[in-house]
Amino acid sequence: MAHKPFDPGRVGIWTGVLDSVPSADAQKVAADLEAAGFSTLWIPETVGRDPFVTATLLLSATSRLKLATGIANIYARDAVTMANTQRSLEEAFPGRFLLGLGVSHHHLVDRVRHHDYSKPYSYMAQYLDDMDNAVFRAVGPKERPATVLAALGPKMLQLSAEKADGAHPYFVPVEHTATAREIIGPDAILAPEQMVVLDTDRTRALATGRAGMAVYLRAPNYVNNLRRAGFTDEDVADGGSERLVDAIVATGDAGAAAARVQAHFDAGADHVCVQVLEPDARTVPLAAWRELAAALL
Repeated sequence: MAHKPFDPGRVGIWTGVLDSVPSADAQKVAADLEAAGFSTLWIPETVGRDPFVTATLLLSATSRLKLATGIANIYARDAVTMANTQRSLEEAFPGRFLLGLGVSHHHLVDRVRHHDYSKPYSYMAQYLDDMDNAVFRAVGPKERPATVLAALGPKMLQLSAEKADGAHPYFVPVEHTATAREIIGPDAILAPEQMVVLDTDRTRALATGRAGMAVYLRAPNYVNNLRRAGFTDEDVADGGSERLVDAIVATGDAGAAAARVQAHFDAGADHVCVQVLEPDARTVPLAAWRELAAALL
């Protein structure tokens, strides 16, 4: 079901690093990204700050930058709360917030949040219906704003076009973007995430890439998606084969990053959000973002 249109722009930044700095510093980072020319900043939800509080703070500290959740966990809030939070942000910051929703992962839902993860697809489908039917009796938009889904497999991709407004695939090779576009059709938003290591030392860049990939190679949703893309058990073992690292992470100079982003566009992406990996995951990569801005924008 299509809702109010949203334009994420061409190139954004995806980062989870803002949880490692005080909120006031995160606001300054958002202002820097806006000044650099990036269109949209994507922030995750795991076990850190509430992403909607963070989004409100960062939107308040900027005037043009758009904020997107990549992703907000549907098991963390009921559908009415999620829909009304989305509408509240749209009322306060018209056209500047994109809700990205996902089912997260078994260990985060079942063991950390203590919810039932037995039927994530069915739960998402019903959740979207419940969001559409949510009662909202406050000043704000009558039409629900746009929503994208963290979609990897064919069923969730199809759902992202049928009951939402597009897909935000994460931890995917370029080939997945082409497949996703075929499934969701020409009109839905397709906004894949792309990991980047700006380091021309090949050995060091691969090590940084593997460190950034490690947590995802322990998550069955991502591993299963890689298998669908033709990667083997050997590829995902021992930190990831060189072939897998190269498929997931663009390493080298800013030109290599720009070429990978362009490959996603050529495969059908509307928007690509770039995640810079650093040797220390707590580093705010301001210099790298500025270097990327010069090459990508």
